[in-house]
Amino acid sequence: MTNITNLPDGHYFVFGSNEAGRHGKGAALCARKYFGAVYGQGHGEQGRSYALSTKDASLRSLSLDEIRENVRVFLQHAINHPRKQFAVSRVGCGLAGYRDEDIAPMFKGHPSNVYFLEESWNELLCSR
Repeated sequence: MTNITNLPDGHYFVFGSNEAGRHGKGAALCARKYFGAVYGQGHGEQGRSYALSTKDASLRSLSLDEIRENVRVFLQHAINHPRKQFAVSRVGCGLAGYRDEDIAPMFKGHPSNVYFLEESWNELLCSR
């Protein structure tokens, strides 16, 4: 879902990033072009987006455990900012190479201000 160019006010685009913040392809490029992602910033809220690292600074995919920790940090950020809505793209399932089934379950128990742009992620979360 990298063709998204607009979200309602108060909504933030959550995208898979690399730790170096080279937002040059996929959802990261979309985040930079349309939602204020900052080139060189690989983690956290920036503009109307949130970078969730799924690759290291050398552009190698992080381990599932490392991504799980980054998801935990993101979910805590969402809990700490309950007035913001976070639209999660298929983080880790594009350039990082993981399957939806590997990543989506990491969001189980997410707060109500987090939602998924990929409908199948809702189905994966409900089926587990």
